[in-house]
Parts: sequence; C-alpha cells; structure tokens
Amino acid sequence: MTSRERVLTALNFKSSDKLPLDFGGHRSSGISAIAYAKLKKALGIYTGEIYVYDMVQQLSIIESQVLDKLGVDVVEMGRGFCTDAKDWKPWELPDGTPCKIPTYVNIEKKQDSWILYSDSGRELGIQKKGCLYFEQTYFPMDHVDYATDDFSNLKDYFSESMWTAVGHPASELKLEGDDLKKLSEGARKLRSLTDRAIIGLFGGNLFEIPQYFLRADHYMLYMAMYPEATHRFTEKLFEIHADNLQKWLGAVGNYIDIIMFGDDLGSNNGPLIDPAMYKEYFKPYHTKLWKLVKKLAPHLKIQLHCCGGIEPFLNDLIEAGLDAVNPVQISCKGMEIGELKKKYQGKLTFWGGGCDTQHILPEAKPEEIRRHVKAQIDIMKSSNGGFVFQQVHNVMANVPTKNLLAMFEAVDMYR
Repeated sequence: MTSRERVLTALNFKSSDKLPLDFGGHRSSGISAIAYAKLKKALGIYTGEIYVYDMVQQLSIIESQVLDKLGVDVVEMGRGFCTDAKDWKPWELPDGTPCKIPTYVNIEKKQDSWILYSDSGRELGIQKKGCLYFEQTYFPMDHVDYATDDFSNLKDYFSESMWTAVGHPASELKLEGDDLKKLSEGARKLRSLTDRAIIGLFGGNLFEIPQYFLRADHYMLYMAMYPEATHRFTEKLFEIHADNLQKWLGAVGNYIDIIMFGDDLGSNNGPLIDPAMYKEYFKPYHTKLWKLVKKLAPHLKIQLHCCGGIEPFLNDLIEAGLDAVNPVQISCKGMEIGELKKKYQGKLTFWGGGCDTQHILPEAKPEEIRRHVKAQIDIMKSSNGGFVFQQVHNVMANVPTKNLLAMFEAVDMYR
C-alpha cells in the first residue's frame, strides 16, 4: 500500500498492510523546534534548517528526510506553501538554536521579551525570557456588551487575536482573488509530489474562538448567563465558517484526503462544559458544517482535534458526522483506550492515543516507553482499522531524544 492508501484503509475500518503513522501531519501531532533539532542530530541528519511554521507553539516543519526515515504516512497541506527561501527569515529559539520563521510573522524584541503583532500593529502575544511559547495578551472583544451585541462585525476580530491571526503556512492567504488561486496551486503541487495522506487544516472552531476573542473565563460565564446571545454569536460564527469552507474546499478539496476541524471540549478531569450545553450551542452547527463538507467534497474524511476527557461528547460528535478524533488524551478521565475501542469500534477512528505525552514520554525510561506503546497498539489493533498511530499531542521541548526514539522503535515493530 501507499501511505495514502494505508491511512484511508484505517479510516474505513479495514485492515491495512501495516500500522499507519502520523508525526507532524497537523498542529497537534508535531514536535517542538527545540526537540526537533536534537532529533535530527540523533538520526544523523545534519543538512537543512530548522523551520518554525507554528510561531505560537513553536513547532518545527518535519523535513522529508526525517519523514522518510521514520516511515511517516501523513503530511500537512501547509508543506506545499512557503517553499522559497524568501518566505523565511532568521530567528533564534529560546535555547539559542538558530532557526527560520515565516516572513509574514510580525515579531519584535522589547527588552528581554518577544512581542507578536497583528498586521495592523496590535500587540497580540508575548514570549518572555525563559518561556518556550507565546501567551495571548489581547482579547479583541473584551470591551463588547455580549448580552446585547448583534456580532455583525465578528469577522473583523479574526485578524486581531493571536490564535486566529498568526497561522501556519497557507493560512496567511486570503480566500479571494489571486490568493485563492495560490492556495489551489500550492495544494495541487503538493498532491503531485507525495503519496502520503494529506491533511488540510480548516479549523472552524465554534467553542474556542469565542474564548480567543472574549477570554475563556468570560465566555464560560456568558454561556450560562446569556443563552440568547450565545446562540446569536454561534450562528454568526457558523455563517463565517460556512462561507470560508465553501471557498476553501473549492480551492483545495480535490487535493487533500482529510479535513481537520478544531474545538477542545475537555480537560484532565472530563468535559469543560455540560454535554447538554454542547448539544444546544454547538452540535447543530458542527452537523451543518460537516454536512457541507460531505456535499462539496464527499471523498474527504472529517477529523476533529479535541483535547481532554471528551468521551461524553463522542456519540453526539459521531451523530454530527465525525469520522476521526485526535489526540485521544489517554491520561484524562474516561479516556481509557480499551474502553473507547470497545464502545466506538466501527463508528469512529482514533487518531492518536499511541503514547502519553503528559507523563510517559517526557518522564519514563526508554524501556517503559516501549512497553507502554506496545500495550496501546496491541489494544487498538485488536480489531480491524479505526486507528492511526500518533503520540497524544505535540512532542514538547523537554522530551529526551532517547525517549522519542524509544517510541518510534516500538512503533516500528508493527511496520
């Protein structure tokens, strides 16, 4: 099988020739640029640069040499963009490692901190000395009277919030005119160059974007206090997403295999909101968005990035049209992988859960990691398909390289 065939076979709940593997196929299956620099050296790869494609999380592009060496079956659509030297500029990681960042990132050093700006010059986030990531500092709707606002200018706030304004390669292109043509051409070219399954990162967040704009604590309170306003907000947000989705799929739908949405609904201790609240505010709009995908690009598999203890939401997500979920955060309440497999086999593909990144990968000894990974895979491969291996979330900067290699050694036993 080709890598693409292997992944799609698993998504269709059939047995593939070997275990499908994702590493860096999206913004939650990748690796910190600091850790990636060390991994390259351990693999004996000394050519190329360290390219930071996700500035907020400081994730590295995983180069083709590394993908080939590890046998990775998935690639993110953004790899078809920012392919010229002029698309990148020099920077330095917090540990002093030289790297490149996209030229479209507006960044400036003030005293000992790095400041991230919007195109309008608004300060969006800060990375203080000793920190590894950017923290959001500006919430563009903090001044809005949520209870009475009609949210008619909601679209304006996307360019003034860190998580929606500073994206991955391809996200800087507008969904109109020449940019739309560039989007289509970049995706088409990548398709012609790889037989890996391609994930297109659409986003379409319904629960998280209000938190980016209003602050999480405010939005949680408003959901309970102002249900009518919350319906009004979500309806307007859906309209923006649906319009963007039609344009985006028209440009790239023929060149990708999986479309990724995002909405973190869980914490370590279970759901962040009552499942009844999800059904009222968000399920109807997930259903509409995912039906639109199936109408415009019926070949695409729909995946949702959704962290935390989310088991109480899974039946509703499946009913809404979901095909796959990641990262399958096995350290959280209700996320024991054997129980998930029993309950949802043949209904939902688990894209992840292969190795706990909260405690095991950074803290355990290599032999413990091998045993842990083998146990996870044995459970998930106990019946046909429905599983793509991914460590639970991104590999953080503090993960020892020997531990990461131990994880891949265990995976290699099934390949």
